[in-house]
Amino acid sequence: MDKQTKDKVSFITFIIPKFADAYKMNVQDAYLYLKKYGGLDFLYEHWWALHTDNVLYALNDLYTVCYENGGQR
Repeated sequence: MDKQTKDKVSFITFIIPKFADAYKMNVQDAYLYLKKYGGLDFLYEHWWALHTDNVLYALNDLYTVCYENGGQR
């Protein structure tokens, strides 16, 4: 696995539990929520920019993307 792929996996496995904590979900529910409402697609596409930002801004961006795609949490 190349370094960029490792970095991407590391960030995604870091941010999903942070999202779960921030929005009072367990990690599995957070993953499913992100998957259902486009958050995972957003993460896969924009992880590089998100990982350089403050984690609170990254979480807010994820929330906004999901909310705009029908998420209600």
